[in-house]
Amino acid sequence: MKKQWIGGWMSVLLASSLLAGCGSSPTGNEEQATEPSQPDTSYNELILDNYGREITITVKPENVLTLGPNATELFVALGLTDLIVGNSLDNHSRGALPEYADDYDRVPELTYGSATREAVIASGADFIYGIDWEFGSEGLDIEELASLQMTTYMNSASSLEEMYQEIRDLGAIFEIEDKAEAFIADQEARIAAVQDQVDGLEPVKVLVYDSGGDGVFTAGGTNFETLLIEYAGGVNVFDDIQDQQWTTVSYEEVLKRDPDVIVIHDYDSPSLEHKIEAIKADPALSQLESVQQERFVAISLESVLPGNRMAYTVETLAKGFYPEQVK
Repeated sequence: MKKQWIGGWMSVLLASSLLAGCGSSPTGNEEQATEPSQPDTSYNELILDNYGREITITVKPENVLTLGPNATELFVALGLTDLIVGNSLDNHSRGALPEYADDYDRVPELTYGSATREAVIASGADFIYGIDWEFGSEGLDIEELASLQMTTYMNSASSLEEMYQEIRDLGAIFEIEDKAEAFIADQEARIAAVQDQVDGLEPVKVLVYDSGGDGVFTAGGTNFETLLIEYAGGVNVFDDIQDQQWTTVSYEEVLKRDPDVIVIHDYDSPSLEHKIEAIKADPALSQLESVQQERFVAISLESVLPGNRMAYTVETLAKGFYPEQVK
């Protein structure tokens, strides 16, 4: 009896030991399921200079607001459409270029006009790329956005080189450096081709007409549009105004400068047709030979803002300035 009891007890111990051994040796899959997740360390931290303001990026943004149609279309052109959670200022747009229209239409609209503080805060964005006049004393507070974990990169280029740097920075932030460089190379080649065509031609004197009223609201000398006009073979008749990008000038001063061509901005209100009618009916502007000859070049407002349309705009303006020489 004693031997049988001991043998039975040993059998129980052996079975228990085997069961315990099975429970303490999890499979490889079980180890992966219980192992705590590790942070992604593959992203290289970036420290960027955004027009005198230092920006640090430690993680690739996933939810982006693009404030301004120029900002939105640049993201589309760089293949970043799916990251955009909202855009603004479509009231300053006449629609995307045909090659970008389908993707642009997929972008959710945050606000039709300027972005509001409430809409931005509720958006869930972690990165904002927007034109400079959406920020500041009458716009969004960049420091407040930073406190809410929203990094802001301001679009504020006043030269092609600055715009190219913005594109390179976006390429680095979103890890698409090759695509960014290819886009820049295409822009450079197309602009150079236009310059070859207008080289040696008499510069065209250009008035930028955004809107009328007490005077003509126009582009000053530091405006990005003034630069594009120059690359297209023209000269802004108000390029001597160096302290303001946008300004209102008197009708009398416009008559004195006697522009050869009037570039008219096309956006939602007032309409392009209404602007042309107002120019023709104005007692002062109607005296200009350029008005009498209807030497108007219409262009959508987003096309003269810094973004992806640099080459497109230079090509469009050059054809309007020199219809016989530039095709």
